[in-house]
Amino acid sequence: MFNLLKYWLFLCLLPFNAAHADSEIQQRLLQADSYRLQSRSAKVVTIVSQYKHQQRTKQHRYHVYIRPEQKSLVVFKASAERGQKLLMLGDKYWLLMPNSRRPIRITPMQKLLGEASVGDISTLTWSESYRGKIGDSAELNGKPAIKLQLQAKTSGATYQKIELWVEQANNFPLQADLYLRSGKLAKQAYFSAGQRDGRIVVQSMTLIDSIQSYKSTQIDYQSVTDYRLADKYYNPAYLSKQSLDQL
Repeated sequence: MFNLLKYWLFLCLLPFNAAHADSEIQQRLLQADSYRLQSRSAKVVTIVSQYKHQQRTKQHRYHVYIRPEQKSLVVFKASAERGQKLLMLGDKYWLLMPNSRRPIRITPMQKLLGEASVGDISTLTWSESYRGKIGDSAELNGKPAIKLQLQAKTSGATYQKIELWVEQANNFPLQADLYLRSGKLAKQAYFSAGQRDGRIVVQSMTLIDSIQSYKSTQIDYQSVTDYRLADKYYNPAYLSKQSLDQL
């Protein structure tokens, strides 16, 4: 009788434990996101540098305008790319070229510079795009860390699986293994801390190819400011007719 009672209590607690686990990982992801983006609607000035054997070979500048519900507009600012625009709506992406009125559908894994892909630049949030569970604990660079095992909510996400390590105490992101739909490890990401307006933030993200480890790409977030771009800019048909040099 006692064993049956214990079994019944165990079954009753299952939904509670599952809900608690879901709540914990969501809170951890929200806090991890907050180090990268301090506002849900923002302008992010981004510098992307490509390295080979630790020597910089290329550098480009992007202005990224983000909004909730996985909306992002990337305006290319380098002279060689001037006039190009990239729009993300959910898991749909369009590239708009200056001499064409027709938006081009692309995938989030298409490269922009070095190891930086469309999805990397458009600053997806983990809390919006992924669900997951708490994994192992370990020590990384002398800091107690915990692994968050993330699975994409949609098949069109940049990475279908992410193993994200965060500091156990404050959920600051440390590093991540980024996997394709095939299960292949695409690249590894490493996050560097900095200070902005008196608070700790992710200052840069370094991406390293899983095969050609001598190649790396660094994404520097030069500034993140509150900014809500008008709705009309998140329409491919409207963007195809606009220069956006002022953004």
